[in-house]
Parts: sequence; structure tokens; C-alpha cells
Amino acid sequence: MLGLGALISTRVHAADHLDSDSLAGNPMADINDVYAWMSGTKLNLAMTVSPADVGTLTFGPSVQYAFHLTSKAALTDLGTASGTGSAVVCTFASNTSVQCWVVNADGVAVDYVTGDPSATAGLKSADGKMTVFAGRRSDPFFFNLSGFRAVVTALDSIVLQSDAAGCPLESSVSATTATTLRLDLKGANYPAAAPCPANTADCFAGLNVMAIVVQLDASLVNSGTNTFLAVWGSTHQGA
Repeated sequence: MLGLGALISTRVHAADHLDSDSLAGNPMADINDVYAWMSGTKLNLAMTVSPADVGTLTFGPSVQYAFHLTSKAALTDLGTASGTGSAVVCTFASNTSVQCWVVNADGVAVDYVTGDPSATAGLKSADGKMTVFAGRRSDPFFFNLSGFRAVVTALDSIVLQSDAAGCPLESSVSATTATTLRLDLKGANYPAAAPCPANTADCFAGLNVMAIVVQLDASLVNSGTNTFLAVWGSTHQGA
């Protein structure tokens, strides 16, 4: 575990697509999205990096990847500081060589896997409680970038009124304008605008990312009788 700590010199945790100038030098440290969902008693975690992946980038020793989890007793605790922390930390020697640890709140590894994660079925730990896949995949994020830009342009000409909390009032936008904005967001009749092809509602449908997907027994990260988990991800670049 000391080797993991020694790797960390800077921390980045974000979710973005195609807009990170600060990480342009190392797209493999640039997080697109972090996903988490349950399948029965299994927790699925996914992190995508390398926006609009060009197909030549690989996982390697310059970046450490981490999923941070906090086990909570109730849904109402998700927005609070309460809970018990844990993490899944992965480092790579190459696309075909990974090490991943599940680490509890005391910094003790409770599961570990090492080997080649590139097969679709994933790489299982010795006790079968953790499976890891890593490789290039189609970007699962859906976004109508051209439609979004059309809506932004339209809203620039509208004076929005706000309530006492600073939230825009629905009455600021007429029913006709609201219908137009909704059609803009759903529409696909737009010319090409890099990186989006023409006449498509999903700008990212043809783009790839590099993905790390981890499936865990929820018992590895849930504390006691807790049944709720808060999740976020980070990347850590070596010097």
C-alpha cells in the first residue's frame, strides 16, 4: 500500500467531456463519468477516461484510479458527512496488467486482484468477490451537444426572472418558446460541429472512451447493516 501512496502527487476528480484543457497532456487521467448501480447483492462501478479516445492511448503506471465509497445507514444520510469510508484503487503496468485493492476505512485491503483485465468477462479475485474489466469501449454518455448549443443561443435572448431563492421562474419563458427549446434538445437536424456528426441527437454515439469496470460483493464496502452507498471517483497523476 505504501507504493500506492507514493504515486500520488496531484488529484483530479471531475466529470466532463471534451472540455478539460488542464488534463490535455494526459487524457488517461481525465474522467468523463463515474457510474454506480446494483445488480442484486453486487455493486457495479464504472469510470470512463480519455474523452473522445483516439485509439492509441493505454493504461499505464503514470495514473492511479480510485472509486471512493461511503457506507450510509439511511437515504437521508447521503448528503451528510456521516458514514464509513472505503475505496477501490487500481494501478496499471499496461492495458493487460492491473492491480486493484478494496481498502476499508482503516486502510486495510479486504480484497485484491491482479492480472490481465482486458477480457470481456473480467478478471476475478481469488475469493470471487471482485471482478475487474479495463479497456476501450463506446462512450455510454448520451448528450445532444448541437441541441444544447441551440438552446443556449436561444436563452441568451430571454430575460429570465428569478424567485427569492434565485431559481428561474417558469413564467419567464412562454409556452411557445418552451416547446421550441424542448424540440431543440430532442432534435437531430443539425449540421456537423466537431466532434458531432451531422443529423444526430447523440453527439457521443460514435466516440470511444477507456473504461474501468469493477463489480463487488456489496458486503466488501457496506458497514454493518448499512444499505446505502455514496460514490465518487478520482484519478491521481505521478510526477
